[in-house]
Amino acid sequence: CHSMDIEELAVKPIKRNLWPDLEELFGLNGACGGCWCMFWKLRGKAYDESRGSAARQMHKSLVDAGTVTGLLAYLDGEVVGWVAVEPRRAYVKLAHSRALKPVDDEEVWSVTCFYVRKDYRRKGVTVGLLKAAVEHVRSQGGRIVEGYPVDVKDKAAPPFLFTGTASAFRQAGFEEVARNTPTRPIFRFVIK
Repeated sequence: CHSMDIEELAVKPIKRNLWPDLEELFGLNGACGGCWCMFWKLRGKAYDESRGSAARQMHKSLVDAGTVTGLLAYLDGEVVGWVAVEPRRAYVKLAHSRALKPVDDEEVWSVTCFYVRKDYRRKGVTVGLLKAAVEHVRSQGGRIVEGYPVDVKDKAAPPFLFTGTASAFRQAGFEEVARNTPTRPIFRFVIK
């Protein structure tokens, strides 16, 4: 069992040359059932039809084109985690979600997904990734970072926690700003 100091986490925005690290982290199945972190970018049928290699190729072509779709976390040179963070408009599915409808007209960046290597779960990697996401948004001139964690009382299976937990967001300094359904709060971090 590793005890880790979150300060040792090195976080890098994904670039073309780091794509193999994302593939290594996500594994052959592409993280959660072949999603390849395209869940929020495609709606309904388009998503169902593109799981697996098509989703991988879509994500890869975004990265190849220079879009930073998220950040990778490394510990001792090994990739251990991923967070997806982009301006909210990059995620079409959010635009059509009743539970996660926009809080206001502010320009926000959205943290939509996390994926942490099995042996590093529940060790604070998510909190480290959230703090890094805030710094990334700050460096891009963004002002509001938003997240959509699941607020669970019991220990839910990890795949269903891909949007992060409310407690991780609180630990990273985010505050709840809205809740349209009982288990899906919207959290924000306003960059001063």
